[in-house]
Amino acid sequence: MGQDKSVDSRRNSLKSNHPITPPPHHRPMPMIKVYGLQAQLNPIKSQLSDVIHSCMMDAFQYPADKRFQRFFPMLPEDFIYSNDRSNRYTIVELTMFVGRSVEAKKQFMRLLFDRASALGIEPNDLEITIHELPKNDWGFRGLPGDEHTLSYKVEV
Repeated sequence: MGQDKSVDSRRNSLKSNHPITPPPHHRPMPMIKVYGLQAQLNPIKSQLSDVIHSCMMDAFQYPADKRFQRFFPMLPEDFIYSNDRSNRYTIVELTMFVGRSVEAKKQFMRLLFDRASALGIEPNDLEITIHELPKNDWGFRGLPGDEHTLSYKVEV
């Protein structure tokens, strides 16, 4: 049986130390995790996904067709939070490459605080954390991230 040509190409690229360029639809984008109470999160999941993505596009210049989000609707016994939060308390975590400016990250946060309120998630009930990794700590399509050529700017 013959091997997939893309596997051979990837191996040859590794041997020659020339990075391969994956097609645009295979570029790594930030991974987003959203946590909240099941009863509150499930009914607005689709709308919140759209809101988060619109903030990503506006603050970080991401393409409209790229969306990598995971929702974790939780039972009350598994989601413990402070008494000064309501049952709409929501945590949004982004994991992405290092390189965005402080201002771009702050813009993302401000946009999300503003736009999530239309879904009933007030700023006091929304926590946003951004985890940044160097490209060499991210693997996708068979290679470490620093061996890929990206089609989008990280430094925004």
